[in-house]
Amino acid sequence: MKSRRMFWQIAEKIKALIASGLYPPGTRLPAERELAETFDVSRPTIREAIIALEVLQHVEVKTGSGVYVLDKPKDKEDATTEQISAFELTQARALVEGEAAALAALSITDEELSALEKTLEAMKTGVNAEEADRDFHIIISRATRNKAILLAVNKFWSLRDSQPQIIQAYSTVCSQSDQDRLEEHYEIFESLKARNSQAARAAMHAHFNRLIDALFAASEAQALEEVRKKSSQTRDLYSLSHLRTN
Repeated sequence: MKSRRMFWQIAEKIKALIASGLYPPGTRLPAERELAETFDVSRPTIREAIIALEVLQHVEVKTGSGVYVLDKPKDKEDATTEQISAFELTQARALVEGEAAALAALSITDEELSALEKTLEAMKTGVNAEEADRDFHIIISRATRNKAILLAVNKFWSLRDSQPQIIQAYSTVCSQSDQDRLEEHYEIFESLKARNSQAARAAMHAHFNRLIDALFAASEAQALEEVRKKSSQTRDLYSLSHLRTN
């Protein structure tokens, strides 16, 4: 067991050196004996560490040539987030943030309510409205006193602001419904201020339901426009109007 733990420790140390840039992608790691001397361990331990790094796709062992550093393998989480649609994100937000609002209604402080009111004023005046929108939801998540919920909501916003397909979808609908969004946020605020969990949950759900409906409407309009465009192109292709003679 001790030997097994040791090779994992060495693997982590080598991985850290790779991450630091000491051994950039494409370069060859020092020979087995040199690594054993560097880390003051046996050569079999180094061999096991290299095997572990190869399995994790950090290095490639080329027989007769040496051990070479690979490009950083694509994070599975990054690959997954690229496949998340605006609909999926909004549904997940509704589920999590609906319960967050209900929980926050029981524990939100007067200071946090005051902070929420300031974000509403910012949204109303249009000054940094998007930032104020984000702050509004983060304040509520923090008011739950649940770090996991806060982490989840922060991740939702990270996805919202980093995935091109989600940014495009949200920008289309949000720019057309500033007043609806403001009124919905006021409903959520008033429910929290009244310490009414059920009303806070319902208000948050209503906010996201309207957003989902708007996303569907925008998606349908875009699909319809594409159909019209293709139909027009097909009509032009097969039309005999250009054969008419006076």
